[in-house]
Amino acid sequence: MSGLVRLGVILTDRGSKYAVSGAAVASRAEIDSVLNDLKSDKTYAKATHNTWAATLPTGALKADDGESGAGMVILRMIERAELQNHVIIVTRWYGGKKLGGDRFRRVQDATRAYLDHIGVQS
Repeated sequence: MSGLVRLGVILTDRGSKYAVSGAAVASRAEIDSVLNDLKSDKTYAKATHNTWAATLPTGALKADDGESGAGMVILRMIERAELQNHVIIVTRWYGGKKLGGDRFRRVQDATRAYLDHIGVQS
């Protein structure tokens, strides 16, 4: 078990749904375990994007999963919050309408909701 915290769908925008999840991690293998745990739920496995970023003792990692630039948005927020050894995953189910730059605001909103949930100032 990965210690995964799922907040579920926390916001929608023009049909797209966003969820946020995260967990404490100490290695790339633990990040992969958390992602596998999340995607073991078919709803998340079928999502359009599972974008993530993490801070580890060895440095920062991120993956856009097709949502270009979104991993960096999450990473900047994690670093600004000085959250160490943690991965945050923002999941998007595409709703049929392009959001343009607003998609980054939704990723920020989801990440902020997670940071607030775990009691970290963002």
